[in-house]
Parts: sequence; C-alpha cells; structure tokens
Amino acid sequence: MPLTAKLIQILPVQSGSSANGGWKKMNFIVETTGQYPKKACFMLWGDKVDSFKYDIGQMLTVEYDIESREYNDRWYTDLKVWKVTPEGDHVQSQTSQPSINNDAPVQPPQAFENPSVDDDLPF
Repeated sequence: MPLTAKLIQILPVQSGSSANGGWKKMNFIVETTGQYPKKACFMLWGDKVDSFKYDIGQMLTVEYDIESREYNDRWYTDLKVWKVTPEGDHVQSQTSQPSINNDAPVQPPQAFENPSVDDDLPF
C-alpha cells in the first residue's frame, strides 16, 4: 500500500537482543499534503534501518503493511515499511513507457480483395 508524503521527523534507532539474536528498529514520521494534512509514524526493522538515507523535508513514497496485535487486552497497530523511495524515482518508474523499436520494417496494408461471385458462403 503506497503513500507519498513529506518526511518530517526521524526518531532514534532502538536496538536490543532477544532469543533470536540482536534486533534494531527505527520509526520515522511523514506528513501528507493537501488541505487537511495527516501525520503517520512508520517502522523500519533490521537492515532496512541502515539503508534509510533520507533528509527531513524530502518527499518519499513509502510502501508498507498494516499489522495489529493484542497485548494485555489492548490493541497496537504498526505500519511496517518494506520499501522507501524518493518521490521522483517512484513516479518515474511507474510512468515510464515501454520502448518502441522504430527500426522494425513497416509492412504496407494489404489491398482489399472483392469476394468472388462463385463464393459459396451464404453471407
């Protein structure tokens, strides 16, 4: 589910260890454009944290999954990011046209042939 918005804040990286080994995560805040801008907090996990190299104020297209879970009779919802691209890169890749081979020979249209009077078709 993609969302294009302006990066307004990057929160500190959090890390720790669990039974599965070490982990790290980072949250960042974006703000949508329009008459009624909305803010959303997204979460990055693992190696994606190291590849996040964007600046405050930059327009990003964020692709993410929504996941909710229950803990002690309360529900928590996360927006887990799986891809972030600068707005220009995302738009360009979606609007690029397939290339057309202009070197291919063009065949002239075939002339229309009148049906023969002896044609046995009923129409």
